[in-house]
Amino acid sequence: MNVATQAAANASPQPLPALAGQAALTRVSLAFVARRLNLYLRFGAPVRVMAWDRWRRVAVFVPASIFCRIRWEANDYSTTRWQLMVMQACTPLDAMQRIPGVQPGARLLLHAESECQVRAALERIDAIEAQGTAATDVSPAYWRTLGNRLAAHQPLPDYTAARHAAWLAGRVLQ
Repeated sequence: MNVATQAAANASPQPLPALAGQAALTRVSLAFVARRLNLYLRFGAPVRVMAWDRWRRVAVFVPASIFCRIRWEANDYSTTRWQLMVMQACTPLDAMQRIPGVQPGARLLLHAESECQVRAALERIDAIEAQGTAATDVSPAYWRTLGNRLAAHQPLPDYTAARHAAWLAGRVLQ
């Protein structure tokens, strides 16, 4: 056993210095270029929004925040891309996905990639908000289910008041 191995074995575990006393924040890039690109938040409550210039902004979220980012791109002829993502901000110790424009990453709950899927997801979000529930308070399991149903071309589930009450009751018990 060499000296370095013996010293490491005798050392007591220390907290990670980068994580001591601070919460990791998730930064989400947003942009707007007229008739070309619109990258914006559909819902979510950032703790801060920083503007870099006329076209670019960054929204900052605390861990466990749920937010939705929409990406729309076009060329000279038509729309080339529709994308909707519902994500949950994480801590550095959580499992997360790397997503372009989201630093350091987030837990991806729903991903819709075509015009048809994005419109269907937006209709569900509008229905949730119409019944008086904030989209940020919806169960993460519902967003995952909605994303899976969209991908499988299955009937989409409704988010009812009973489902929301069950989610809130389960969250209290944890």
